[in-house]
Amino acid sequence: MPALALAGDVSGRWILHLKGFGEQFAVARIDLKADGTKVTGTLNELTLDGTVDGDTVRLAAMRGTNPWGSFEGQLHGDTMNGKGKQGGDEFTWDANRAPANTAPPKTHVFEPTQFHRVFSGSIAPVLHIQPGDTVKTTTVDAGGRDAKGVRRSMGGNPETGPFYVDGAMPGDTLVIRIDRLRLNRDTAGSGDRIVPSAVQPSYYRNAKFDDKFNAEWTLDREKGVAMLAKPTDRLKNFRVQLHPMLGCIGVAPPQNQSFRSGWLGPWGGNMDYNGLREGTTVYLPVFQEGALLFVGDGHALEGDGELNGDALETSMDVEFTVKLISGPGAQWPRFENSEYLMASGIAGSLPEALQLATTELARWLEHDYKLSANESNVILGTSIRYDIAEVVDPLVHIVAKVNKSVLESLK
Repeated sequence: MPALALAGDVSGRWILHLKGFGEQFAVARIDLKADGTKVTGTLNELTLDGTVDGDTVRLAAMRGTNPWGSFEGQLHGDTMNGKGKQGGDEFTWDANRAPANTAPPKTHVFEPTQFHRVFSGSIAPVLHIQPGDTVKTTTVDAGGRDAKGVRRSMGGNPETGPFYVDGAMPGDTLVIRIDRLRLNRDTAGSGDRIVPSAVQPSYYRNAKFDDKFNAEWTLDREKGVAMLAKPTDRLKNFRVQLHPMLGCIGVAPPQNQSFRSGWLGPWGGNMDYNGLREGTTVYLPVFQEGALLFVGDGHALEGDGELNGDALETSMDVEFTVKLISGPGAQWPRFENSEYLMASGIAGSLPEALQLATTELARWLEHDYKLSANESNVILGTSIRYDIAEVVDPLVHIVAKVNKSVLESLK
């Protein structure tokens, strides 16, 4: 029997791409450990076991005690490629060593020249950033106008980005802290009536709306208030406090899908939650390599639900910092500020959105605080609060939250 060739070095973390019929259908992080010619490792929930003979790598993948498939290929320094099988299906694969992030955090200043009206992984990233990096950038308003009021894009929530986060993989959680969020002009626009879906049909049918009502706003950034630019006599003294927020924070959706920037889902998107303010941290599940982060749709102020369809839409100066949590985490968007832990539920109805938000918050508490289902349910049953974030877009958005003070005794 001939001796095995000197085993190649396969130990370490790799980024694996699976392709079938010329199309990439999966990407994953794999960790391998070589002991002589024997190789073991993990691929998400799969365990790997095999050999390396010179430059030839053979791996069998198991899900629990059940065979999943096999990989065979060649090692070429920091790359590998070959063929695989799962049941009766064959596929090709390639892998690259995951680069180590040893660089200190950087601050990037990005001035957008193009804006996108879809959340999609097919859009080329405008910037590669590392976990720990900070980005300073700007957004246009929902109609595509910038800080000078110049039209820079078609309307419909044009987005800044996408930003490619190196090392982000499907199954991870992207963490976005909104460090700074400031108005950069003195005007905004809003809708002038409640959307029909938020009131009884008879109210909307019988309401005597004035089609000439002017819903343009003047923003007094120094005093922190907004007033109608051309108010009616009854509203000439009407003032509202400014609370700048981002309507859209999202990553590329799953399974190579693309959604118009008015949509929202597990990837975030047009969430229109007025809690997305300076100082808030957003947690989003990652569905595509690099996450591909978009931001946009600034509001000077928005009431719960965005009842007018358009809140005080305006452009923004935005500064955010990204981090990455490897491995399974959030299944739906989560938020955190100095007071609350918050979880999203996004669905076609209020009851279903409430169920999703409550479930996500329960899972968060059980995982991070090591609570049983009974324990988390008692806490939520006594302390949960709900915000109606969005009722006027294609899906309803409910946010379930619990005050951090309630959780102090669990530490």
